[in-house]
Amino acid sequence: MDTTKMTISLFEALCHLIVLMLSLGQGIHSMPVPTDIPMCTASETAQYSLTFTGKWTQAAFPKQYPRYRPPAQWSNLIGVTHSSDFHMWQRNEFASNGVREFTEKGEAWTLVKEVETAGERIQSVYGILSAPAVVGGTGQMNTEFEVFARHSFLSFIVRIVPSPDWFVGVDSIDLCDGDHWKENVSVDLFPYDAGTDSGFTFSSPNFETIPQDKITQITSSFPSHPANSFFYPRLKHLPPIAKVTLTKIKKTNKIISLPMEPTQSNQLPTGNEIEDKLINTPLDCEVSVWSPWGLCKGKCGESGVQHRTRYIIMHPANNGAACPLLEEERKCFPDNCL
Repeated sequence: MDTTKMTISLFEALCHLIVLMLSLGQGIHSMPVPTDIPMCTASETAQYSLTFTGKWTQAAFPKQYPRYRPPAQWSNLIGVTHSSDFHMWQRNEFASNGVREFTEKGEAWTLVKEVETAGERIQSVYGILSAPAVVGGTGQMNTEFEVFARHSFLSFIVRIVPSPDWFVGVDSIDLCDGDHWKENVSVDLFPYDAGTDSGFTFSSPNFETIPQDKITQITSSFPSHPANSFFYPRLKHLPPIAKVTLTKIKKTNKIISLPMEPTQSNQLPTGNEIEDKLINTPLDCEVSVWSPWGLCKGKCGESGVQHRTRYIIMHPANNGAACPLLEEERKCFPDNCL
């Protein structure tokens, strides 16, 4: 669109651009400002510290827990502060190309460009933030960011590593409460499927989803497939796999850095930084189907014995159901006796 030839007002141009982005249905989603969301009237900006805590332990998630090549870990965090008419990602909506690349490969370039472009076009984005990757399933990462009344919302995304296209994150947390800022916000995080790769397990090979699915939350029963790494049919709900804590801090002139590389210092929390009790998710034994019955062994004219077997697919853990018998026998009469 050639803006030098436009004769309509700036407000009309903004409306046209929003309608155009909605009609395309691609990239970062932007919607008209909802009228039912309370207006933030806080007079000053606010600065927050963000602490992401991984809770991805083998005790809480024993099924197919990644221990090597690579072990369980978290990507760097990519976030954005924005207004209510912007979405970095949304449940039950299609992931953008940037979200696809980030959740599948951990590449943030396209996602950051999408956010920057949206900020330039519709001025819904205030700032981009990042925190370093966590080298482990139970580490922490920290960063700081600033918000103000026009852009009081926070969204972010963190990739689950390894995984096909799974991630955790938040979509549009409002840190403003009328005319003041919230002091503390804590949110338990659960896994999401970006809908771009059809792998069932943490280490599944690339298997593109065609056509692309919408972003969905992964639960203990969805996807309803025993091969899925998060499938725990005995549980009503999955335990949280991570947690984010946002704490309002005194405003300073400190420049917020955007670290992108993993650091060893954030690998393991110390003291009481993880306050939750250890979760032990029961994992029941899984066995294969029975093999065909073997040959009948015995003397002609007399009853014999034949066997069939099955093998263990998944060993039990955390007081899960024990494995059943792996071998059966029954009486039979030999065939083709001479």
